Amino acid sequence: MADRDFPFERRSYEDRQSRLIGPHADDPAFDPYYRSDPRREPPEPVDSDYPGYSEYARHRDDPVYDEYPFEYEDGDFEEPPPRRKKRWIILKWMLRLAMGFLTLLLLWLIIFAPISQTAEPLVPPPIVLTAEDGSPVARMGPVMDRPVRVDELPDYVAQAFMAIEDRRYEDHWGIDPRGIARALWTNITSDATHGGSTITQQLAKLTYLESDRTLSRKIQEVPIALWLEIWLSKDEILERYLSNVYFGDNVYGLRAASLHYFYRHPENLTLSQATMLAGLVKAPSRLAPTRNLEGAQARQQVVIAAMADAGYLTRAEADAIELATVDHRPPPAMPRGGYFADWAIQEARAGRDRGYQSVEVATTLNQDLQALAERVTQQQTPAGAQVALVAMRPNGEVVAMVGGRDYSESPFNRATQANRQPGSTFKLIVYLAALEAGMTPDMLVDDSPIETGSYRPSNYGGRYRGEITLREAFAYSSNVVAVRLYQELGSEAVANAAEILGIDREFPANASVALGSAEMPLIELVSAYAMVLNDGYQVDPHAIARPEPGVFERFLDRRPRLSAHRRNQLRDLLETAITDGTGRAANLSIPAFGKTGTSQDSRDTLFVGFAGNLVVGIWIGNDDNTPLGEASGGGIPAQMWRAFMIGAVPNAEPRRARSIDSGGDDRVAILSNPEFRIDPDGGITIDTQLGGARITFDGDELNFEPNDDLRRRLDELEELGDRADRAIDENERSGR
Repeated sequence: MADRDFPFERRSYEDRQSRLIGPHADDPAFDPYYRSDPRREPPEPVDSDYPGYSEYARHRDDPVYDEYPFEYEDGDFEEPPPRRKKRWIILKWMLRLAMGFLTLLLLWLIIFAPISQTAEPLVPPPIVLTAEDGSPVARMGPVMDRPVRVDELPDYVAQAFMAIEDRRYEDHWGIDPRGIARALWTNITSDATHGGSTITQQLAKLTYLESDRTLSRKIQEVPIALWLEIWLSKDEILERYLSNVYFGDNVYGLRAASLHYFYRHPENLTLSQATMLAGLVKAPSRLAPTRNLEGAQARQQVVIAAMADAGYLTRAEADAIELATVDHRPPPAMPRGGYFADWAIQEARAGRDRGYQSVEVATTLNQDLQALAERVTQQQTPAGAQVALVAMRPNGEVVAMVGGRDYSESPFNRATQANRQPGSTFKLIVYLAALEAGMTPDMLVDDSPIETGSYRPSNYGGRYRGEITLREAFAYSSNVVAVRLYQELGSEAVANAAEILGIDREFPANASVALGSAEMPLIELVSAYAMVLNDGYQVDPHAIARPEPGVFERFLDRRPRLSAHRRNQLRDLLETAITDGTGRAANLSIPAFGKTGTSQDSRDTLFVGFAGNLVVGIWIGNDDNTPLGEASGGGIPAQMWRAFMIGAVPNAEPRRARSIDSGGDDRVAILSNPEFRIDPDGGITIDTQLGGARITFDGDELNFEPNDDLRRRLDELEELGDRADRAIDENERSGR
């Protein structure tokens, strides 16, 4: 098409110049768009006899200009013709936008609303957790059963649900405009609230959407409902709805509800029972007939009236229906849960396909060790305080767990969910950083007060020993040595040491971290100690048994590992802490390794260690983070750890000495790891344990400090003595 067909199109310089001829062709006055071009050759003279010549370029009568607007002599202008194909262009873009929207909607439905998902249960299946010996630990999850088929149900079962939930279910195509209008009118004219959702919309909501009542959710229901109606038949939609809807009492699906409330399968339901079940869907938790039979029966009458209005029943048949009664036969009692079960359930569900049948999962829990852990913690935990215990194998298999004093009172798991300060148990990480920097347990360090800098911690009890070995500093839990090591090595070295032991978290860059001010769960701390026993491999605590990794898997494991030499150094430190240090109350007859921990103001007391094939950590504290008084990790936590290990590890109980004057009775040895110190003035101090009491002999002064358990027993003995004295006095008075 020639350029002249578009008179209003902006033209190039060459095109515009070609329109001007004659002697004034180069005059800008005759071409407002004229632009001089130095590269253009000067125009050649034009012959005045040229037939198209005109002083003012082409003449307006030139036929080339007849179809274009021009100025007439009278000054009027001719209006330009309308733009061609304008409407077609707009329509074309509207069609493109519509096709794009439909394409995006189709992709969204395919990705986020797969049809196969409606055939799956909406909630995870019930799981039965079993211990190592196969005994049940807990049954967790909903009550479910296999799906129903509409063609196998009595007609009145489906009719009862359609009458009360979606009366025009068989006539609409997923969305019922008439029902929506009726619901809006009811909401406006009365206090009642109706949603207007069809059964198809309810299935879409149950399967793909949240249950919150928002406009966006209602809008999303519409395309999903239409999508379901395209791919599924009416019977299939109703079957999947009935197999997943909630009926209260943690029961999902019509079959499970029939067995739970009436002890019969849905194929054998009576008309009265079917109407009661259909009425529960509106408010299942409130209307569950096992707790609110009157409310369920009142709702049943509403369903019966709806069936009569819909034509499924005559008035005479509706009036003849008797109200249903419950026949609930609960299954055999089974543990409902506990601290370990709550922690293990997430791992038990991971990677398992959804289904309607119960799943049995074997865990690593040892019932004997769990009972031992519960008994030890209940007997020795101070009044009003909380306790947590984690016992695991070196490979991370958790065999016992206690998350608090009483699960029924507080299911919060303080072993896995509570972040508390580890106290001096964190010093294992600081000393690992020192060993990684080239230090050895025999190197000398300064255990004197810190007198420079803004942070000046002190040792427990204000006791300093001057120049001692790194081993002794760890055993005595010297705070000043740990802080000096932190300041010398730097925060990055300590963080790297924590990462080696599997503790991957951010630590504040201040020296108080060396004393355990950074919070972490007890189970994470126990896992770090387990690495020292697990051939230097990082430990992942788990509740479900896993196959031991092979050589190839170990080779592919790129996580840091402790060398045998480094493990031996750490075991040296941990063993000395029990035999000669703050953990003497945890001493056993077999090699034992561990560390005490006490946070500031005794808000947290801990003992973490291992012996035999068990790694055990114990924490005692208050939920409100208030101090425990004069408690320390070397007190009740160490004693509790020792009591657990004696019952869990063979031959762990300390040797007993035969008393000379007892006639052969076995008694515990009198002295336990006495500590002798010579003071600068020549005095001798002896610090040891006698049973459950601490004996300190300092020169001429003998101090006897019973622990809480021994003090309680002494009080009981004193009370018994008082009772005996009163009984003797009464006998003497009666004899007189």
